Amino acid sequence: MTNTPAQDSGSCSVDLSMSEISESTASQTTEEVFTTVVESVEEPEAPSGFSEFGFSDALLKTLADKGYKEPSPIQKAAIPELMLGRDLVGQAQTGTGKTAAFALPLLERLQGDSPLPSVLVLAPTRELAMQVAEAFKAYSAGHPHLNVLAIYGGSDFRSQINALRRGVDVVVGTPGRVMDHMRQGTLNTSGLRSLVLDEADEMLRMGFIDDVEWILEQLPEERQVVLFSATMPNEIRRLSKRYLREPAEITIKTKEKEARRIRHRCITMQNSHKIEALNRVLEAVTGEGVIIFARTKAITLTVAESLEAAGHDVAVLNGDVPQNQRERTVERLRKGTVNILVATDVAARGLDVDRIGLVINYDMPFDSEAYVHRIGRTGRAGRSGEAILFITPRERRFVGNLERAVGQAIEPMDIPSNAEINQSRLDRLRTRLSAEATSEDKPEEETALLQELIQRVAQELEVEPGPVSYTHLRAHE
Repeated sequence: MTNTPAQDSGSCSVDLSMSEISESTASQTTEEVFTTVVESVEEPEAPSGFSEFGFSDALLKTLADKGYKEPSPIQKAAIPELMLGRDLVGQAQTGTGKTAAFALPLLERLQGDSPLPSVLVLAPTRELAMQVAEAFKAYSAGHPHLNVLAIYGGSDFRSQINALRRGVDVVVGTPGRVMDHMRQGTLNTSGLRSLVLDEADEMLRMGFIDDVEWILEQLPEERQVVLFSATMPNEIRRLSKRYLREPAEITIKTKEKEARRIRHRCITMQNSHKIEALNRVLEAVTGEGVIIFARTKAITLTVAESLEAAGHDVAVLNGDVPQNQRERTVERLRKGTVNILVATDVAARGLDVDRIGLVINYDMPFDSEAYVHRIGRTGRAGRSGEAILFITPRERRFVGNLERAVGQAIEPMDIPSNAEINQSRLDRLRTRLSAEATSEDKPEEETALLQELIQRVAQELEVEPGPVSYTHLRAHE
């Protein structure tokens, strides 16, 4: 009898005749032999979803080392088009993986054999320019010959010139600083193959659109232009029609379950009550990291001083903060040495900190696009988040515009009551006590003392704590 081999290419076939089985396993049943054979066959490793794009082994290894397994929707849609060299217009919210969507294919297509820059990325802020440059450097780990440079205001101009003279493959910069280098002849764009406009709507809002058009007009006739934007105002559509050639158009709509990761709420109050309301929200709504958006530099300082007086550890980010201090502040927020950041819109553009659990809009944003970018600072990397908006009675009529922008209701919320604040304090205390009591790093004497303290409190409140199960401790009602 002839056995037909399995046609499933994903399975492993084991070709053993019955005579071989009987000779080698006289004392074993067929079932036992089959089990032994199957257990000896190693399961093949599932291929990465990024292997479909035709990336080099070096880039695939870099992605695997970083734990990248499956491309996001924007990456699945954009990478094949960019690998073909097409112009592209992409609309996707922040935190959807759009940086990798353009960085990976552009890196893969780099030749690395020219002293002139091949890729130029324009970003609206210094912070975003630094982030994108770091992403390019991380993805190019398997291509050590590629050089990436971030250029932006507030950093040393001469060091940027020296780096450009040594040879750079990818330049990431803010429009103003890029224009300065182009006008002085220190940034030669004659060899440019690709230009990326990242967060184009933000460049429009910040008044950079004329600068962007000037840069576009200086570029070589043959080049690839990529435009990414969270929203698509008419001015951005006009820009894409004028400077992009038959672009691929991609719109990634946030799935409902992903949108629901961020809970939107608003509190209506008079301006004079905002500081008190803010303190109560911070006491009642626990978040791993908090960003508070204010409209002006002066308001950021006033809010920060009030919160510090109330005992909070606060950092400020506005246009007056020097660049080196900005970088230290963002790193402190990322590491958790500071939990509350008070910032203006301009200073906080492009902040990418996964641990932000709460965004508070202390002032109503100027428009729905600004709101989208603000709340994009939370709910990142698959985490849940909260966004709370402070509004005055006169501003209530604008909430509908924000709801349409995010495709989600903004729930009314009351200023937290004393009972809610006390419950939140008890919850935090219980969590800390439980963690401390069960910590293995503490000396036995300290652990025993803490356990005895918890038991005494439980007895006084007539609560049964259970056998060393301190998470069962509840406030006496």
